[in-house]
Amino acid sequence: MNARTLFPAAALLAAFTLTACGGGGASGSSLTPSGNTGDTAQSIQSQTEDSIDAANDVGSPVNDISSYDTDATGSPLQSVARRADATGDGTCNNGVEFFAPDKKGDANSTERIVFYDNGCTQIQSDAVRIYTSTGSSSETVQRTVSRYKLNGSTPAAVRTETVNYVNASFDQYGYPVYKNGFDRTHAGELDVNGVKTIDADGEIVLLPSSGNSATFCSDSAGFNATGNASLNETFGWAGVMPSGTRTVNSDGSISWNVEHEGNTYTAPIGGLSIAVGSQNTSCPISTPMYTLAGGTLKGQYDIPIQATFVHGVLSNLTISNATLKNGDTLNVQTNSNDSPGDEHFISGTLAKNGTTIANFNTNAFGDGTLVVAASGKAYQIEDWHVVK
Repeated sequence: MNARTLFPAAALLAAFTLTACGGGGASGSSLTPSGNTGDTAQSIQSQTEDSIDAANDVGSPVNDISSYDTDATGSPLQSVARRADATGDGTCNNGVEFFAPDKKGDANSTERIVFYDNGCTQIQSDAVRIYTSTGSSSETVQRTVSRYKLNGSTPAAVRTETVNYVNASFDQYGYPVYKNGFDRTHAGELDVNGVKTIDADGEIVLLPSSGNSATFCSDSAGFNATGNASLNETFGWAGVMPSGTRTVNSDGSISWNVEHEGNTYTAPIGGLSIAVGSQNTSCPISTPMYTLAGGTLKGQYDIPIQATFVHGVLSNLTISNATLKNGDTLNVQTNSNDSPGDEHFISGTLAKNGTTIANFNTNAFGDGTLVVAASGKAYQIEDWHVVK
């Protein structure tokens, strides 16, 4: 279960989640190269903290948008053209298999398997939904997503979520009908190698579409549950997307454009929890539903995001001159010559006054590596979260 506190909605901005790192990389637990002390050690520690925060700050909204987009494209009934897998029989379609009911035959369930290749041979993720109607316009979904490394046969990470919809209409597979709008909350965690690593909650308000576009707003909060043992710190984030636009393009791809604003926090390991306020049902969001309790405010961030998805898979991510704490700037680009499964498909650079602080690279599914320039130390990114 997630660590949460029922809390009156604070005036803090809340945000999307990308989590801070766990215990460090292969070079050992120290963030200070041997022989370096004093100002140099502090500089490396500070740059390491900034790097982890930056990766989390950008990963949080991208992870959430990816989840929302899967809602929109998960049902073959809601694509621009009725897909070949609309019968839910597991037919391979552009690297996706869709089952209704799921492969176990559970009542009121679906299963969507995404592959690294269009031939459906190398599994990337297996998402099972079991949905329960709670009213004429409401529903609860238990969602479990098992994630695999390329050529892996067992899950490297598992995300579990409880999702609630209100003010919604649904298709025959229990998916919300996006063009009609809805209000959605989710509470969940990411387990890596069987260990709870990321704790993150969020909400989205999607207004009914006008033509091919719709206005949305969202907030979320989260933290790394395992923390960083060498720093004795847990990293957290809370932010809000006050108002953005979701557009269905003529080729069936979906674009999301939004500004993500929020705060970063640190605390001793075990010192952060998620505070839950009142759900929002209109845009823009001024008081977020989810904030963080505990910890110390370390700084703010403002990240303009442009993301496009094809068949539910990220095809383009652009972030230009995002501003983060301590005067850092972040730029992210898509390397279209690489395949979505390549861990250099998305690349980002954190810099200050023209000097690189860190670089990160991920595939379209948010798996990759963050490297801190001052130490050369690498940290693993899993599902858009720095996990170790």
